[in-house]
Amino acid sequence: MPTIRRFVKYLTLATAALALLTTAPTAMATVPEPVAAKALPQATAAAADTWQPPLSTQGRYIVDARGNRFRLKSANWDGAQGSWTGSGSITDPANHHAGQDSYGIPLGLDRAPLPELLADFHELGINSIRLPFSNEMIHATAPVPDVAVAANPQLRGRTPLQIYDAVVAALTQDGFAVILNNHTNTSRWCCGIDGNERWNSSQSTQQWTDDWVFMARRYATDARVVGADLYNEVRRDVLDDPNWGTGDSHDWYAAAQQAADRILTEANPNLLIVIEGINWTGVPVDGLPHDRPTLTPVRTLSHTLVDAHKLVYSAHFYGYTGPRHSGATGIGETHDARYQDLTRDQLYQVLADQAFYVTTEGQHYTAPVWISEFGIGANETGTAARTWFGNITDYFADHDADFAYWPLVGWEGHDDWALLRYDTAGRRYGILDQGDWRATAWSHLMTSPTRTGTITPVPVWRMLTTDHGDQVQSVRVRAGGDWDSGAYKAACPDGLRLIGLSHTSGRGLCTDTTAGDLRAAGNAQTVVTDERHVPTGGDWASGYTKLQCPAGQFLIGYSRRGDRVSAALCAPGRSPLGATGRTVWFDRSDTRPADTAGGDFAYGAYKGQCSADEYAAGIAFTTRVGSSAGPAALLCTPLKP
Repeated sequence: MPTIRRFVKYLTLATAALALLTTAPTAMATVPEPVAAKALPQATAAAADTWQPPLSTQGRYIVDARGNRFRLKSANWDGAQGSWTGSGSITDPANHHAGQDSYGIPLGLDRAPLPELLADFHELGINSIRLPFSNEMIHATAPVPDVAVAANPQLRGRTPLQIYDAVVAALTQDGFAVILNNHTNTSRWCCGIDGNERWNSSQSTQQWTDDWVFMARRYATDARVVGADLYNEVRRDVLDDPNWGTGDSHDWYAAAQQAADRILTEANPNLLIVIEGINWTGVPVDGLPHDRPTLTPVRTLSHTLVDAHKLVYSAHFYGYTGPRHSGATGIGETHDARYQDLTRDQLYQVLADQAFYVTTEGQHYTAPVWISEFGIGANETGTAARTWFGNITDYFADHDADFAYWPLVGWEGHDDWALLRYDTAGRRYGILDQGDWRATAWSHLMTSPTRTGTITPVPVWRMLTTDHGDQVQSVRVRAGGDWDSGAYKAACPDGLRLIGLSHTSGRGLCTDTTAGDLRAAGNAQTVVTDERHVPTGGDWASGYTKLQCPAGQFLIGYSRRGDRVSAALCAPGRSPLGATGRTVWFDRSDTRPADTAGGDFAYGAYKGQCSADEYAAGIAFTTRVGSSAGPAALLCTPLKP
């Protein structure tokens, strides 16, 4: 969000930063029960009927339950994540972002009735709302003061969470899709050294995931609550960087995977899971390492969820930040280029490199990319900043991108970034008025050609990793319990089959290409730990140990103990499968199809992969001295007899 420009100076002033941390509120209380929202007029019922929840993904696109494209044309209705800046009295509006005290609820409820706000949202043309919240908001028990809901007296006496409930219900009744966004731990304006740098900065990862399960369950019966945006702008604190895959307590990749699995299996299997890249690492001082990784780590380490059609990646772009620029001015500012300093071509290349490459079809990382924050002020006069806004909205328009503007609602005379601003009498100002210079770019973005209608299903490719533990992503396999106790285990999501393995690093590749879901009904599976299923005369890897599936079964998983293959996991086919296969060796080089479908699922390691018209029926390895005990060959067999 916009005030990131202030955050970096604290990274070089650790003492001041730690003092700030001590002011962050930490008290948590019993969660209040929801209070039913008042029914709102259904004037826009027709708009609600134009799409059918739940949402899922097909390749780079989000689709509704009918398989039709649903482009997220969104805006951020902020406030419930907190507006206090962390200094001075929390009761003084001067100590809140732009002088706006949100009271921990969505902004504007003191100035305009909910039906009027929603009607204005529709006039903008948006179809979805990113709705931030804080973990502190979930547990707060004190009702908000009456002044916070002056224009909506029906909400008096309610806690912040109960008002959040009412806002969610109002939005979804009016046809909007709602994406829940865990923006902060504490109810405090993001983003600096503020106790909200990571999902676990002010709480444990367990508490964070528990809260997500609670929120996902709370709205599980509201089908138009379509997504869980797991955490906002993960970044460095005073001493430590977040990372993507090291397996420690700062591993954002692993934490997001854990939260996603719990949400989909314990709370609401229908939600899209939105995972934002890393916003900042390093110390912003010339000569010291620093970077804005965004989604670049996804190229070599992507997520695989228990539902292969629920993953959405996201990133944020503001003109005053840059590929390696924090957005700071003065103390903490480096000489790196800001996005608004780049030429149009340079900006487009950076957007592709940092985020939009993820939309490339046929890769293990392929997913929709949602730019869940971008924005600029109505009072901006700088030529570079204005040019950047035109360029980035052109890019979104030209690339048919999913997006969410920051912010949607503000107070007139306070936050000129807001698309819509309201004065104390409830009068509306903003981008819908003549004279707002942003309107031209906004109109182009909202009216640009977009793909609509049915999205033809495309093959799914997903990575498996056993870098630091199990990755059993099949709900059906999980139902069968621990099939190789003590080993690191991996299994493809239901509907996919194992098609590739790496010689080292414990990576695998899953797909449904060509044949769709091969597995027979039921949870039958076979754990193979020896050569009993290798037929007489069928030695397809002489001198190597061969773990081969029984006839009519195919590989869906594997396990390892250290570098050594431990077991193969097989499932019966729903129809007859081919029986005579070929050996694909990959212990000395890559052996993958020429089209390299699925992409590099084990960067830096030798890999083997069956062709699209084959299934993997066996794994061969050796334990001879001096050789790696990892997979050395696959038995690749035609899908059809």
